[in-house]
Formats: sequence, C-alpha cells, structure tokens
Amino acid sequence: MEELIEELSPLRITPTVRALSSALRGKRENVQDSRRGEGDRGFPEPEKLWFKESSAKNLRNRDFLSPSTMLNTLFADGQVPPTVMSRVLSLRGSGVLPVAGGEVMGEGLRLRVDRAATFRAVLAGGTTDYLKPSGQREGYVLLNCPALHPRPNTPTSDTLNLGQLRTVLLVDHMGALLRRQGFEVLFCPTLPEDSDVVSFLRALGIDWPTAPAEWSNEEREEKLLKVLENSPYRERETERGRRTSGGGGRKAEGEEEKEEREGVLRINLKQVFQEKGLLGYDPTLGSCTVHRDSVSHLAQLDLATADCTVAMVTTIHVTSCQDEFRQQQIAMLWRASGATHTQRHLVCGPVKTPGCHLTAAQYLQLRESQMKEASEMKYGDKVKGQTWDDIIKVMTSATVRFELLSTVHTSPVTLDLQREGSVSTKGPRGGVFVMYNCARLHTLFDSYESGVERGLYPEIPEGSKLDFSALKEEGEWLLLFNYLIPFSELLNQSGEALDCEGGGARVNIKTEQICKFLVSLSKDFSSYYNRVHVLGEPLPHLFNQMLCRLYLLRALRELYHSALETLNLPPIRQL
Repeated sequence: MEELIEELSPLRITPTVRALSSALRGKRENVQDSRRGEGDRGFPEPEKLWFKESSAKNLRNRDFLSPSTMLNTLFADGQVPPTVMSRVLSLRGSGVLPVAGGEVMGEGLRLRVDRAATFRAVLAGGTTDYLKPSGQREGYVLLNCPALHPRPNTPTSDTLNLGQLRTVLLVDHMGALLRRQGFEVLFCPTLPEDSDVVSFLRALGIDWPTAPAEWSNEEREEKLLKVLENSPYRERETERGRRTSGGGGRKAEGEEEKEEREGVLRINLKQVFQEKGLLGYDPTLGSCTVHRDSVSHLAQLDLATADCTVAMVTTIHVTSCQDEFRQQQIAMLWRASGATHTQRHLVCGPVKTPGCHLTAAQYLQLRESQMKEASEMKYGDKVKGQTWDDIIKVMTSATVRFELLSTVHTSPVTLDLQREGSVSTKGPRGGVFVMYNCARLHTLFDSYESGVERGLYPEIPEGSKLDFSALKEEGEWLLLFNYLIPFSELLNQSGEALDCEGGGARVNIKTEQICKFLVSLSKDFSSYYNRVHVLGEPLPHLFNQMLCRLYLLRALRELYHSALETLNLPPIRQL
C-alpha cells in the first residue's frame, strides 16, 4: 500500500531536492573527519547541496547536480563513499522523482532521472494535481487598490495613468493567484456600476466589485470620522507645532489657529506605529490632517472587511511608489480608527514612456489599433466580424498585461510607444506570442480529431496502454521537467510570501513569474513544435510515439489554460 501511495503522489521538485540532500548528508559519520566537532559550521544548507538543471544543454547528461564544491565540503577529497552513493541512487519517497543513475564527474555528482517512468507517472496518472497549488490555504486577503479610490471623484480611464494601471492589473492577477490557493479574496474599493472606469476594466477582462450608482457609504464615513475625533491619537491643542506627516516643519504663524477655528482633525501617525510596534513605516509620517477623501478611503476598507467571518484579515495595499507615503498614512489612520488587521504594502515602480505621455485609455486604444493592424497584415480579409473583434480584444489585453506584469513589481517598466510595429503576431514578444502558441495547440488537436473522424488515427487510449519510453526528443523532457512538474510549486509562492514575518510594512511577491513562465514555455514549445512533426504518417508502428506526444501536448494545453487563468485571460482557440 505504501508503494502505491508513493506512486500516486504527484512528483515535485522541492521534495526531490530535500530527499537527495538528506541522502547525501546522511549521518554525521559520513562526512569527513576534519569537519567533526565544528557543529554545523562549514556544512552547506540542505537546499544548496543540489541544483535542478534547466538548460537544454545540461539536461542532455544530467537532471540534478551536486557541485564539486559541495562534495569537497562534505567528504574527504570530494570522494562520495559507496554507501552514500548507493543511498542516493536507490532513493524513493512520496513526491520524489525516480532515479535512473548517476556518477561523479569533474563538475560534481550528476544524477539522471528515470524519464520514461516520470513521463508515465505524470501523464498517464492524470495531470490535475500538477495544475493547482500543492496545498490549499485558508483565510481572508483584502487587496486594496488606492488608484481606484475617489480623490474626491471616482477616477476615469482618462485620469488613470500607466503607473496606476499597473497596480490595478497587479491586484487582479494577485487576486486570481490567491484564490487558486484557497484564500477568500476581497477587493477594495467598490465602484459605481455605471462608471467609466468599470467599463474600461471590463475591456481588459477585469471583473471589479460594483454597487448601484445611487449607493452611498456616507453613514459609515460619519461613524469613522467620529471615532477619529475621539481617538487617543488625535493631536490636541497642547501638541501644536509638531511636524506634519510630510516632515515640513512648523506651520506658519496663525495657521494652527485657523485650523482650530475650522475644526481641523489631525492624527499623530508616528505615535500609532510606535505604540503598535509596527516596522518599516516612514519615520517622517508624524501627524496628518484628516481629509474627507481619506475618510472615504477608510470607510471603503471598513466596508470590504465588514462581513468577514474571522477577526483578522491580511490587507495588501497595492500602490505606486509615488503614492506609497500617502498609503502609509491611510494604513495608520485605519489603525488609529481601531482596525487590527495585518496590513502590508506592495509597492510598484513607475511606468516610463520616453517621448510621450498617454493615459490608460489612450494606451489601450493604441495597443488595440496596433493589434488590429498587425492581424490584418498577417491574416488579410479574414479579420472581420465578432469572432475577430473578440480575438483582438483578448490579444490586446494579453499584450497590456504582459507589458506591465512581466517586470519585478518594484522595478520600473519602460514602454516604447513611439516605435512602429510595437505589437506583432510574430516573434517571442510577450502576450501575443504566448496566446499564439496556445492557439497552435488547439489547432493541433483539431487536426488530430479530424484525422480520427476520417479513420486516419486511433483514439487516444488509456495511458497504461502506451510505452512512454518513446518520448526521447530532448524538447519533450524539457517541457515536462521545466514546466509541467514545477508549475504547482510556482503557484504556491504568492501565498508563502504572505507568511513571511519581520519584513516590515512592505511585502514583495514575485508577481512577474507567471508571465515569465509562460513566455519561456512558449519559446521552448515553439522550438519543439517547429522541429517535430507530431501528427505523422498514419502508420500503425508510429502510433505509439504519436499518442505519447499527444498525451504530453494535451497536458501542455491544460497548463497554458491554468496559467492564463491566473491572468484572467481566456485561451485563443484559433488564429
């Protein structure tokens, strides 16, 4: 029964590396005598003992490598004892890739995976577990997008700048990722359903929470305002002259008296984060004047968390670097009003457009017109009707998302909006290239189904009836080992980042990884597809290899769908 469970467990990279590290280290008596008595000093961390290979060149002779520098640290003269070698080569376990062989060479201990067994385990056993996170999480996450809050009016597509659009797309992407992991995801703010910005977001495939146009949150705003007026952090008359949250020095003579006459409400934010022991907040926050749009912002946050069934909600404020200071003010005002939720800030770098300035609406219109022009150049008169309008809409959304999400969120994005032909249906240029290769897979299976109907090819049988050792082309192993098997662990990473404590106010999530994963996948799939004729001659002795390849490519098609789903992009099924 134990062997059956191990066989059915999805194969994973991380458990494999851990098991290999444990096998290599073994008990302390297996390491060189000169290291004894030194405690753990001098011994490498387990996760550094082995490296998964990924390049096509290295995968020709090894799948995992323990470098010679690691072996020299563990063993006298870097010589792996026979008992340790035997333990590594006979390694088995839940989620561990089967080992075929290995040897010590100049670069270190090379290990080869039993590829036929791995293909069989992954493809014949069903790929569902490889297309979802390896574990389900619990809890609520509130994603707050300051760019969409009224200041004092609801933003429009003509007032949104590209940096703000980047934060909106990040919120949408993170929401999809966190939901896949099991989190209950909330979005803030709620927008008027008839607003221009809601229509704009829908054009990008973003389904944002809305409320009727006549809806009002004023009652909640008034309640929060009273709470702040009675807050122990309210700055009293005796505290005049303190620095403002902008660090701008003392107020001009007579200005404080004017504020007092007008009933200006000021909160000492520095006292808030110091008393609560909150790290990473700007020390110049000082105290700030509470304006109406700030109260509106707080009321939206309060509304978003009002119906949560748990006391603690992890709130992530996704903001541009230009608005980070203001959002820290909002976070501390919310804390001063009594909110106890964990608050983190995901800060985005600017979007630069040398030589021109476009609003979010103008940028989308530009990319859509370029996409239509490129499609007409390639496909001619076929580009007309609702079907092609829908294709161009999705391809435009993909272009925008990949342009703004493929860069580490803390880094700036530079867009060349003046160059002719910035959008192309050819070449590895992000979103269009990814969608095109996804469509190629659909076209392939349409051709196969047509061949089945005409009696040329057999139906795809159960995986147990196929010999997966026929998958010998290096591109086939690369697609399985670099993409299909690791994808589940990739999906886990955004949730794991939320667990990191002690990082201060900021949180860094690798939001660029899905886009980079899809672009890299598309390059390797395109190279394989251009090199290998999948649907060969309808000869019985070729059917096993063809059907094994179809198993692999069917799994790859589902992988595309799963990854694109985290970007809220529907697959293109024909081009």
